[in-house]
Amino acid sequence: MKSIYLSPKSISIGRGTRKRDEDSGTEVGEGTDEWAQSKATVRPPDQLELTDAELKEEFTRILTANNPHAPQNIVRYSFKEGTYKLIGFVNQLAVHYTQVGNLIPKDSDEGRRQHYRDELVAGSQESAKVISETENLEEDEEPKELETESGSQTDVPAAGAAEKVTEEELMTPKQPKERKLTNQFNFSERASQTFNNPLRDRECQMEPPPRTNFSATANQWEIYDAYIEELEKQEKTKEKEKAKTPVAKKSGKMAMRKLTSMESQTDDIIKVSQAAKIVERMVNQNTYDEVAQDFKYYEDAADEYRDQVGTLLPLWKFQNDKAKRLSVTALCWNPKYRDLFAVGHGSYDFMKQSRGMLLLYSMKNPSFPEYMFSSDSGIMCLDIHVDHPYLVAVGHYDGNVAIYNLKKPHSQPSFRSSAKSGKHSDPVWQVKWQKDDMDQNLNFFSVSSDGRIVSWTLVKSELVHVDVIKLKVEGSTTEVPEGLQLHTVGCGTAFDFHKEIDYMFLVGTEEGKIYKCSKSYSSQFLDTYDAHNMAVDAVSWNPYHTKVFMSCSSDWTVKIWDHTIKTPMFIYDLNSAVGDVAWAPYSSTVFAAVTTDGKAHVFDLAINKYEAICNQPVAAKKKNKITHVQFNPIHPIIIVGDDRGHIICLKLSPNLRKMPKEKKGQEVQKGPAVEIAKLDKLLNLVREVKIKT
Repeated sequence: MKSIYLSPKSISIGRGTRKRDEDSGTEVGEGTDEWAQSKATVRPPDQLELTDAELKEEFTRILTANNPHAPQNIVRYSFKEGTYKLIGFVNQLAVHYTQVGNLIPKDSDEGRRQHYRDELVAGSQESAKVISETENLEEDEEPKELETESGSQTDVPAAGAAEKVTEEELMTPKQPKERKLTNQFNFSERASQTFNNPLRDRECQMEPPPRTNFSATANQWEIYDAYIEELEKQEKTKEKEKAKTPVAKKSGKMAMRKLTSMESQTDDIIKVSQAAKIVERMVNQNTYDEVAQDFKYYEDAADEYRDQVGTLLPLWKFQNDKAKRLSVTALCWNPKYRDLFAVGHGSYDFMKQSRGMLLLYSMKNPSFPEYMFSSDSGIMCLDIHVDHPYLVAVGHYDGNVAIYNLKKPHSQPSFRSSAKSGKHSDPVWQVKWQKDDMDQNLNFFSVSSDGRIVSWTLVKSELVHVDVIKLKVEGSTTEVPEGLQLHTVGCGTAFDFHKEIDYMFLVGTEEGKIYKCSKSYSSQFLDTYDAHNMAVDAVSWNPYHTKVFMSCSSDWTVKIWDHTIKTPMFIYDLNSAVGDVAWAPYSSTVFAAVTTDGKAHVFDLAINKYEAICNQPVAAKKKNKITHVQFNPIHPIIIVGDDRGHIICLKLSPNLRKMPKEKKGQEVQKGPAVEIAKLDKLLNLVREVKIKT
């Protein structure tokens, strides 16, 4: 099948004879020119004349959702950078038409209920129409019945059939017609245009860091000296390289490279370490934020309803993997930095002696110690110097004493005793710093199971020892046939120096006795107290009252003494071996004790003279034994250590640190005199009872 394309120029239907086009070879009528003229396009005079290629060229136009009228140069002031900055996000939404309507979706519950109500209304209207139509039909049928009676009989059955049809139609209820919607296509469009999430800057205003102006002048001779020092260093390194053998040259160069690389690394680490410590503390503060809030602000409201009974709130828990199976053998707060405390780790078991650890923790970073030192022998005691808080004296299980300097980064002690310098032959159970001697040399004392109380003095770069006193058990002298007398050596376990009388100190022994000694007398005791039936674990002078001291023992008892009287003023049985006792720094009548059954006991003699006002298990596990306790000098918290290497910080509830109440019109008297009078009042009551009995 062939298709023929007919152009307007090829064939024309009109009047005239047919012609044959010269170019195409087709016949053309005479009226072609007139038809072509009538169909000619009219162009405006200023229209551009384009070529066919330009006419065929396609131009694409892309429609975007951006608003062309939206401003692109909006700026906002940035407080962070202190300049005006362009806003990257511009709202492109353009609202053309808005109208508040009350349209309800057709498929919703409200739409269905409305449709159902409309159907009921429409049905009731149609039923009323049907009733009215039936009444009209009945009126019309009455004359028709008269006509049918006069008619023929053949018409009767037809009329009866019609009546039946109308009755059936009337009896059947008509279905309500479906209501036509105005929108015949039932078209619904659901579209939504959401805003892009706006950018938000979170800013905070802080105090600017402190700034200092530093200025210096660089003279010609200073520059010259710096170059000379550098040249001397280079010459020294060249001389060292020449002194080495040719074989060792390569190894020397490698070692030098390693040294230089190590030095550069250490320099970088030192620069970063301070910033890293601050960041670590910030992270820990966020991690333990709830604990820090409890430490600062929480007060147990239930104390108001308790009758003179308090509680201990657990705060932080300090532990280190390297000291996991070592007991806490000593605790001591730093006298200058009140959030820093030292922990000595060792072992009280004679059969399980191994290494020791000295750790210093800060409450600002409970996850890792600030300082860490290790030793070959277990650390049994420690003390921090009052005037030089970076010096820590420790006593070891092997009888040595040592001094660690926190300013020096290496882990070895700055000073250490030896067999030549008079070290103890038994474990050192306690060390205490004392005032400087006449030559302003630092000195401290130590007590050991070998019966010696030794004074150690730092002279230049070595420790010089002097035996202050040798403990002897009274009444245990035995005569040898040769005429010599043998004394049984007393084993010292604890001691404490008087707060005001420099020469007086107390010594507790394994035999259960307490000796009052003097630095001036090396062969005689000032007094002897038959204190306990087992070893004395701790003795401590009261920080306010100069006559009162306290002792505890493994015989389950804590006793409070007046050093002028040989019998105890108060005795408390705690039903378990007492590991340590400590006086509270804020009151002369408050003290704490810890026992091996994992409990902490807090007493306040002013509130209850007969029993503790707080008995609370504080150990991490039931089997753990609490070994030591210490009060913080300024905060209402205590730290306790156990035999598993854990240190727990506990906050005292308000009932455990009650201060005298204010009376109307009277100022509350505070100070050492008030505390001394408070304890004196209790002691006088006890003395009167003893005199009467």
